Amino acid sequence: MQIFRSLKYHNYRLFFTGQSISLIGTWMQRVAISWLVYRLTGSPFVLGLITFASLIPSLVLAPFAGSLVDRYNKFNIFISTQIVLMLQAGTLALMVWLDYYNIAWIGILSLVQGLVNSLDVTARQSLVVNFVEKKEDLPNAIALNSSMFNGARLVGPALAGIILSSFGENVCFFLNFLTYIAVLICLSLMKIKLKPVEKSKENIWFDLKEGFNYLKNSPNISSLILLMAASSLIIIPFTTFLPVFAKDIFNGDATTFSWFESVGGLGALMGAVYMATLKSTRNFIKIIIRSSFTLSLSVLGLALSPSLIMALLFTGTAALGLMSQNSSINTYLQTHTPDKMRGRTMSYYIMAFQGVLPLGTLLMGYLAHKIGTTTIVALEGMAGVLIMISFILYRRNRFKNIKEQLG
Repeated sequence: MQIFRSLKYHNYRLFFTGQSISLIGTWMQRVAISWLVYRLTGSPFVLGLITFASLIPSLVLAPFAGSLVDRYNKFNIFISTQIVLMLQAGTLALMVWLDYYNIAWIGILSLVQGLVNSLDVTARQSLVVNFVEKKEDLPNAIALNSSMFNGARLVGPALAGIILSSFGENVCFFLNFLTYIAVLICLSLMKIKLKPVEKSKENIWFDLKEGFNYLKNSPNISSLILLMAASSLIIIPFTTFLPVFAKDIFNGDATTFSWFESVGGLGALMGAVYMATLKSTRNFIKIIIRSSFTLSLSVLGLALSPSLIMALLFTGTAALGLMSQNSSINTYLQTHTPDKMRGRTMSYYIMAFQGVLPLGTLLMGYLAHKIGTTTIVALEGMAGVLIMISFILYRRNRFKNIKEQLG
């Protein structure tokens, strides 16, 4: 089938298999941590703070990570980060199992995870192009990568809901630890040959400056990264408040929360399947605009939902829009960036997505604590519409100026 055409490649097939198993465990851990933190504190602000700790390193370290990935063997970096993440998951599982934990320890381990992820995600994103032999299959590989992520988001929270209700958070953490074994086995079976990396004669600060100048002189690339940053700061933090909708607004429990995560995964999976069917010749800018409006209007609908069913529906469509937006921006960047700049370009994308997000979750968590969760989520949706209108006007004005200069 055309939708799965990237799986014909040996290395991508192993990558897809290992990551599918690992990401199910990752989502189980995410749900378990969110539920554990909210159960212990009952505070939306602390929820945002823990998310902040896990993602803030991407804001500070992503450009450095991009420079390192462009300097050294990406595959070896990827293996090393997976081992460290496995040890982090095992430590968390052991602490909770022994009942030797508190919010401070959870925050510290979340920060460690964020530090490693800043390098892991950059290496992983940059490697996808090396797992497929034909460039025309790269958009499909990226979309399948997103479908894998969101398929895990569908399965992981559903399993977490069952396990949380039956056994507790510690089992979720331990299972996540075990899933990394599958990743390491798959990586060891790969037959990958990367081009030798030319050792840079300049220091890392030169690489950082070179990457920044590339973005500065590539307005199509930089405008999409800025759009991603605006979404991460203002709109995407709505996902942090899903435990609040489940527990307080709709008077549910851990199972209700798993429903929100699962329908979000289902919506995102539908978006990923759609993206996987697209050809590399499609206009990804139009897809970005449509999906961004879908995301913003769905977040507004979630805030105004009068019932649990409506809230779940809008959560699903918001996730569909979010996945399509991220995947189409990712595809555009990878297919329009030269090899020697790909690591640094993707590091800025990761910084805009995962790095800016903790600032948004911290800010929105504080505002939700002060003026109410539903009010803030509604404002997030309205702000998203204004951001997209500004993006469209910017592109129209830019193309008008180009035509005038050529004319």
